[in-house]
Amino acid sequence: MGPEQKPALGWTTAAKIAWRELRASRAKFLFVILSVAIGVAALTGVRGFSESFQKALLNQARSIMSADLSARMFRQTTPQENAKLDALATSRNVERTSVTEMVSMASLRGDPVPLLVSLKVVDPGRYPFYGTVLLNPAGDISSVLTDSSVVVDDNLLVRLHAKTGDSLKIGGQLFRIAAVIEKEPDRLTAGIGLGPRVMMTREAVNRTGLLQQGSRATERYLFKLAPQSGKIANVRSDLEKILPDAQITDFRETSPALSEGLDHATGLLSLICLVAMVLGAIGVGMAMRAHLQQRIEVLAIMKSIGARSSDILRIYLLQTLLLGSLGGLIGIVLGFGVEWALPFFFGKLLPIQPPLRLPLRSVSAAFGTGILTTILFCLPPLLDVRRIRPSVVLRKAVDSEDAGSRRGFWKKLVENKAQWISSVVVVLALGGIAAGLADSLLVGKWFAAALSGLLIVILVITAITLRGLRALLDKTRLHLNSALRHGLANLYRPGNQTAAVLAALGAGVMLILSVYIMQHAIVSRMNTDAATSAANIFLVDISQDEIDGVKDLLLHQPGVDNKFESIPIVSARITAIDGVPVDHLNLTNYPKRLLSSVAVTWADSVPDGVKVTQGRWWQKSDADGVAIVDHAAKRLKLHPGSAVDFESGERTIHTHVAVIYKAEGEHVFARSEFILPSIALKGLPNVWYAAVRVQPKQISVMERELFQEYPTVTVINIADILETVQGVVHQITLVIRFLAAFSMFSGAVILASSIASTRFRRIREVVVLKTLGATRNRVVTVFSIEFTVLGLIAGCVGAVFANLLSRILLHKMDVPYHPEIFASLIAVLTTALLAVVTGWIASFRILGQKPLEVLREE
Repeated sequence: MGPEQKPALGWTTAAKIAWRELRASRAKFLFVILSVAIGVAALTGVRGFSESFQKALLNQARSIMSADLSARMFRQTTPQENAKLDALATSRNVERTSVTEMVSMASLRGDPVPLLVSLKVVDPGRYPFYGTVLLNPAGDISSVLTDSSVVVDDNLLVRLHAKTGDSLKIGGQLFRIAAVIEKEPDRLTAGIGLGPRVMMTREAVNRTGLLQQGSRATERYLFKLAPQSGKIANVRSDLEKILPDAQITDFRETSPALSEGLDHATGLLSLICLVAMVLGAIGVGMAMRAHLQQRIEVLAIMKSIGARSSDILRIYLLQTLLLGSLGGLIGIVLGFGVEWALPFFFGKLLPIQPPLRLPLRSVSAAFGTGILTTILFCLPPLLDVRRIRPSVVLRKAVDSEDAGSRRGFWKKLVENKAQWISSVVVVLALGGIAAGLADSLLVGKWFAAALSGLLIVILVITAITLRGLRALLDKTRLHLNSALRHGLANLYRPGNQTAAVLAALGAGVMLILSVYIMQHAIVSRMNTDAATSAANIFLVDISQDEIDGVKDLLLHQPGVDNKFESIPIVSARITAIDGVPVDHLNLTNYPKRLLSSVAVTWADSVPDGVKVTQGRWWQKSDADGVAIVDHAAKRLKLHPGSAVDFESGERTIHTHVAVIYKAEGEHVFARSEFILPSIALKGLPNVWYAAVRVQPKQISVMERELFQEYPTVTVINIADILETVQGVVHQITLVIRFLAAFSMFSGAVILASSIASTRFRRIREVVVLKTLGATRNRVVTVFSIEFTVLGLIAGCVGAVFANLLSRILLHKMDVPYHPEIFASLIAVLTTALLAVVTGWIASFRILGQKPLEVLREE
């Protein structure tokens, strides 16, 4: 029977051979298994951490809206809309409650002087879905707020000289003041009221008769999603179809700092998960490469006795699959241990305690990634063996390597076609895994591109470096120190792993340094956006004659920062957009009633809290144009150049969109939507809004002093809400730093194991050198030079790509990028040190052995 007619090796037989070899060489395979386990553990632990922490953080962020989604309307829902909302609640398991906001007059019993108040009608049994209404005296709103009682803002007590227990007259009915509102979780999303807050039940407001068909009231419907409700974006899309004229927002839009913080955290945590995955893949690849090179003699013997390349591939594919599975299972256990142990040991350092659970998505992703990367990275070395003759393999590929190095580039490229194809497959597969694991498509796309670019550059630099070193040593061989000469020559010796080590180290440096640079930039940006100096008190209805006096009074109050921001407000309405009257506009999820009463202001330069995203700000007060906040521009379908007509009093203002801006931070101008040049609004009646920061303990004193001098000015206290926002942002930054540090530490361990895997290729070299009379110090010097050069080259390339990747991702995230020169230099030097130290820790035992002992083991 000819060779071509030999039966193929059966899968059962191949599995038996693979298992027998594993049992016979348990110690050598342990390193491969541990490499897989470390990568899987890093991915399981980091991804599990990020999922748990993100879920805990998002739950806190939801408390600022008291719901997952909010729909604002200027009317009550119709029976048809209610039926659709009920169907949505049944199909998607969505809870809902309504909050009605309106103004009314209130007075104390026996006091004929009324006060304009802002009524908020809630169902205390369901409101709020998230967060807590803090009351004084302490109590639960569901029991304190009844049909015969109200809870009120402290500002109302100040203005009416009232106290808890007094009776408040609203709409001809008396209600007992049961408690004072100390914290209202959704205060930021409730809008600026025209008076102190009074909260009551729906039955109570029905008794007053204030809420009738056609009443000027705002309806806010709050929705709470269950885990089985699906993605919030899908539910939002359904609501937009059911309520086409409602303004629908989700909890991420409640605060610019919070929204950006959550977006940035998602992108960075995705990057951290990808780093854990690729670093694990690097460890697997280096370990499998070393393992298969160790089995060269066994493969040669198998081919000598008639085994075909397909038989060998079948055996080692099964062996690789088994190694990957064992390593993956061990890694999952280790990942669980890390995820559960770190909060226990470092609980006081972590800002929140996420619920410990079994993250099935993380486990399946980590296990599948471990097996897939193990199989992928064993392909190139297996394909090397597939085309080599047994006689060449038995000579340990020395002759083949030396002869191959003298062949032309294109000839070697054609001969190694399978290896190049397999390398492309590996890179594409890693890119696919990256895109699949990334919660942020942006991060996954650029991550895969940067990784592919780095590997290509590493291969080019390796080829150039090796050719340059060979030419340099040919010319200066006699003028260099012998140890330096041998160390440099080792980089291109037969059987060298220079390209593999440079790829592993370079990719590792790029990934770890990218995590550091991005977390540093994002944390700095988030701390700036959520600065503790942000305004926490807003003042409304200040007249032109009062603004200077209010400013002077506040700046002389104890606990008030020396920064007073003010903004003039002119009442206007939009009559047409791009020549189309408002009544004929086709708007979706933007109530047209909002256009009949808009607050416009003026500014002749870019104010604090405003970031221009499109267009250019005008430089003169008599310029033409309007600046519109981004979310309003999106809903009104406006862009730079769009025509907008305003009316205020008897004046008509024809203008165009010059700027679209984004509101940042808790500045007074961040509350505006339309900004015009001062000349356009000159002479029109206006009121002023102001913002200032007051120490929380001094707010009540400030309110009383302000009321005594300016009783018509309304104070809106968002100190407690701002504290919640700042707390959540602070927690996000701590979580980012914590997970980034964990990722970088696990990455260093994996890189160290990757370098250590090259020890098996150095065994015979150490034996030869010691047989020729080299001392231990001599061998240490030669190898140290080699490790140092490898570390420096990989560190430099990795640092360059880390800064490039970070710059691209930070730019896409709208976060300022600053070159981290010092951190990059430290990374380069640390990489060289890591290469030297790890290389010698792995090779220390070889140095102390006699040559004959090592040769016997071989």
